[in-house]
Amino acid sequence: MAEIIQRDGTWAFDGTTVRITPGLHRSVALLRQTYGEIDVPLTAVAGVAYEPERRRGRLRLTLREAADPLLQATGGRLPESADPFRLAVDTDRSGVAEYLAEEIRQALLLEQLPDGPARSYLVSGPAVPVSVRSSDGTVSFDGSRVRIDWSDTSDRVKRATGPRVIALGDLDGVDWVPNSGYEDGFLRFVTKTGPRTPPHVKLPPEKDPYALDLWGNARKDLLTALVAAAVTARLPHPSAPREALPGGTGPARADHDVLLRRLRELGELHRQGVLTEAEFALTKGVVLRDFR
Repeated sequence: MAEIIQRDGTWAFDGTTVRITPGLHRSVALLRQTYGEIDVPLTAVAGVAYEPERRRGRLRLTLREAADPLLQATGGRLPESADPFRLAVDTDRSGVAEYLAEEIRQALLLEQLPDGPARSYLVSGPAVPVSVRSSDGTVSFDGSRVRIDWSDTSDRVKRATGPRVIALGDLDGVDWVPNSGYEDGFLRFVTKTGPRTPPHVKLPPEKDPYALDLWGNARKDLLTALVAAAVTARLPHPSAPREALPGGTGPARADHDVLLRRLRELGELHRQGVLTEAEFALTKGVVLRDFR
């Protein structure tokens, strides 16, 4: 067993699995602490390196393409501090870090494992149910459906359409961009049967009823990446044939009076000029689809 324990976290390698446990110090990113312990099988590893620096070095674990749902969902946009596959190492522990890295490299050489894209997710991803309260609302995923409950500060268009409930089978994927603190981010759920927007008409995240606009606390908004990863882990792998995509059942029906009220609210927003003609037509289509 090769192991290194640091304030930033603990890495342990038993010959087949790298177990990554985040540290509890306040300097450790909230996303890493919330995600918790991660088991990375050797089959998911493409390489490992220790990068020495003057004050603190860094261990870096490189995973095979499409082996991990978190990296797949975030597309390389995770801030360095929030990346669970990085470990800050004190200079007096550099020898231990180099030893651990060498043990993993030797195991990769002995096993002669493939280093190309994975054919399935080899890391399990975040556990469900998972729920995150963001600046735009609360998003939850229980393994079979996504639910978004808008906050009081969400755009009136979103609040008029009501809570968003999306069955896993209706999803084609997720788009995630972090809130950097300088620019807003978003978490958008891409549906297979939702309204198809022409290329020249696209709702911004703050008005899109299938997207969370991330504009508040960047540290907390990063947690939406866990929802994106949990959903991604349960969607067909990128290597799966498109025909294998499952069908969906759609959101549950709601009361007829609620439908009429929401349509009236949308009509009022359109008359007030809050919604353009294209936005009104698209948002109205979303509401009608949910009540079929």
